This record gives sequence, structure tokens and C-alpha cells, in this order.
Amino acid sequence: MPESTAQRSSIKRVVGASMIGTTVEWYDFFLYGSAAALVFNTLFFPDADPLTGTLLAFGTYAIGFVARPLGGLVFGHYGDKLGRKKLLVLSLLLMGFATFAMGLLPTYATIGVAAPLLLVFLRLVQGFAVGGEWGGAVLIVSEHGDERRRGFWASWPQAGVPAGNLLATAVLAILASVQSDATFEAWGWRVPFLLSGLLVLIGLWIRLSVAESPLFLEAVEKASKNPTPEKAPIVTVLRHNWRQVLIAMGARFAENASYYIITAFVLVYITNQLELPRTTGLNAVLIGSAVHFVTIPLWGLLSDIVGRRAVYLFGAASMLVWSFVFFALLDTSSSLAITGAVTVGLVLHGAMYGPQAAFFSELFDTKVRYSGASIGYQLASILAGGLAPLIATALLDATGGGLLISVYVAATCVVTLVAVFLSRETRGTSLRDAERTTSVTA
Repeated sequence: MPESTAQRSSIKRVVGASMIGTTVEWYDFFLYGSAAALVFNTLFFPDADPLTGTLLAFGTYAIGFVARPLGGLVFGHYGDKLGRKKLLVLSLLLMGFATFAMGLLPTYATIGVAAPLLLVFLRLVQGFAVGGEWGGAVLIVSEHGDERRRGFWASWPQAGVPAGNLLATAVLAILASVQSDATFEAWGWRVPFLLSGLLVLIGLWIRLSVAESPLFLEAVEKASKNPTPEKAPIVTVLRHNWRQVLIAMGARFAENASYYIITAFVLVYITNQLELPRTTGLNAVLIGSAVHFVTIPLWGLLSDIVGRRAVYLFGAASMLVWSFVFFALLDTSSSLAITGAVTVGLVLHGAMYGPQAAFFSELFDTKVRYSGASIGYQLASILAGGLAPLIATALLDATGGGLLISVYVAATCVVTLVAVFLSRETRGTSLRDAERTTSVTA
């Protein structure tokens, strides 16, 4: 087999294993968000009115985001020390345990206040696990490939996110369509959580087949020849790469906040504000996620041609405009308009999410790449994605409409536009530490 063919075969195998594992992990994580919007308010917070119960459910949802930076710090540190593969396997096992256990949880009616407390604990485990997932998944792909098509290949683990959401929403939509609301709330909601156990075993089997990152192995070999002990990766990142961390955080704001408004809060808006069936929102997210999955790699490919910044800036600017169109379409109460609002929103989101993996990977050196990319990515998750459904629900409760929510999303877009505009173009950057020069070509 010619060398180029062997390389292509290797990167495809790595991409496939990474994306499948990511799909399983994000299925688990998104499943909670959908359940929080649909049933957790009554099952775990029954004494509250519907909207307040939803706020409390989304509060536990946000707790998962609080744990993500801690997961990013711990997994990033050991991922830079021990390797990408080992930590990816551990993150998958932790996520699978937490999600499967949620499916077995007794509700408030059975054990009282212990039920939401246990739910919070398992959500923290979920957040900790997913905090380490993203960095390892995208880096192991980025470090196996070459700079010419890195945007395309590295975007595939990103596509695992809508794939996981697609899978979670599909299972919930099927159950909601074949069961009555009473049956779904009684036990049907548990099925997708318990199904996670089987999915994790499949993802684990595939993930164990992936070879360790060759760039990490090179870095380890170089470090073994250096008699000077190296500082902890987190110390190096915060001392020498804090600008890159801030750029990554700013770039995440619009991408992360808009995504959870479009996929999680939209279910609350449709059922509580518009008083439409939950299947209307689930089907819209289902269709939108399918289109999102297809378009993310295309945006990644485009970033290989025109650059990461150009594609990212287009996505943020377009999302700023669409945030106002989005709620106008929802307010028509038309299933077609709602599906269009979600689908177009996710396509524009992909313009930020597609090039993001390569963009963040190219900001850091190999010895601190897992730590740096994970910290920037996950710290922003608290302020952006973690708070987005809470803020949106509170604004809806206060105003009874979506205008201020649109303003909020637009504000996050401004933060991202400024951060990406101030960043350098990274397309063409070698990920080998000895060759950390940017050679951007037209």
C-alpha cells in the first residue's frame, strides 16, 4: 500500500473512532438537557410551578457546565502527561456510569429531597467527564492529520455533537410519540438513559482500537532527553498562553450560547410559551441536528480553503442577525417555520463549530495543547452554554417574549466577533513544536 493511502486509511480510522465515542458521550450529555426541559421539572421539583420547576431543572443542567472546567483541567493535565487515548477511555466510562445511573434514580415522590441531590451529583460527574472529552477527541484527530486538511478532519469529532443530540432527541421523540404523557413521565423517560449503557460499551470497544497521537509520543521522547524537569502543563498555559486561552473563551461565547438556546431552550419556549406539543420541538431539533451533522465538516473544509477566522467571523455575524429572526419564526407557531428556524440556526452555528477544533488546536504547543484547548473551551461553557437556558428562561418569565433573549444571544455574538477578530489566522500552522510557524497560503 502506498504511504499516502496508508495515511488516509489511518486518519479515517482515527476520525471514525473519535467521532463515535464523542457521539455516545454527547448523547448522554444532551439527553439530560432534553429531559430537563420536558420532565425533570415535575419529577424532581414537583412543588414548583411549571416555569419555576423548569428553572430549577435547568439549574441542575447548568451544574454540569460548572464541572466541565474542572474536568478540562484534570483531563488536560493528565492528557498532556499520560496521553490522549487513556483519558478518552476514562471520560467515556465516567459519562456512561453517570447517565445509566440517572435512569435508575428514584424520583422526588419516592425519596423526597434526596432525589434532586442525587441528580445533581450525577450531573456533576457528567460535566466532569465531558470536560475532558472534547480536548482529547479533537486533538487525537488533529495530531494524526496534516495541516492542509486539518479543518476538515478535525471537524468530524465536532459532528459527533449533533450526532449525539440527534440520537438523544430521536429516542425521546419516538418514546413521546408512542407513549402517553403519563406513561412517558412514569417510566418512559428512563429508557434512553438506560440505553446509554449499551452505547458506551460500543463506543469503548471502538475507542480502544485507536493508536496514541504520534505528536504526543514525539513530545514524550523529546522530554525524556531533557534533564530539566518540566512545569505542570496548566502552569505553563496560564503563564505563557493566557492570551490564547482568552481568545478561545471569547470564540466560544456565541457558538455555545446559541447552540443551547436553539436545541434545549427551544423546547421550553414551544411547550410553555406557545403551548404546542413537545413533539413539535423535538421533531424540529431532530431535523435540524441531521442537517447540522452534514454541514459541520463542510464548514471545516471551507476553513482549510479560506482560513479559520473568515469562516468563524461569518458564523458569528450571521448568528447575531438570526437570533432576531429565530424567535419571530417561533412565534408563528407553524411547525414548518419552527423547523426552519432551528435548522438554519444550526447551520449558521456550524460555521463557528466546524473550524473550531482545528482553530483551538493550532493555538497551543503539543506539551500543553490538551490543557490549553480544554481550559479555553470549558471555562467559556460555564458563562455561555451553562447559563444560556437559565438566562433565557428567566427573561421569558420576566417579559413573556423572545425579544430580550435575542438581544442576549446577539451580545454573545459581539464577544465572539471581537475575540476572533483579534486572533491570528492559524490555518497552515504546524502542530510540531519545532515547527510552530504559521504559513498561511491563499
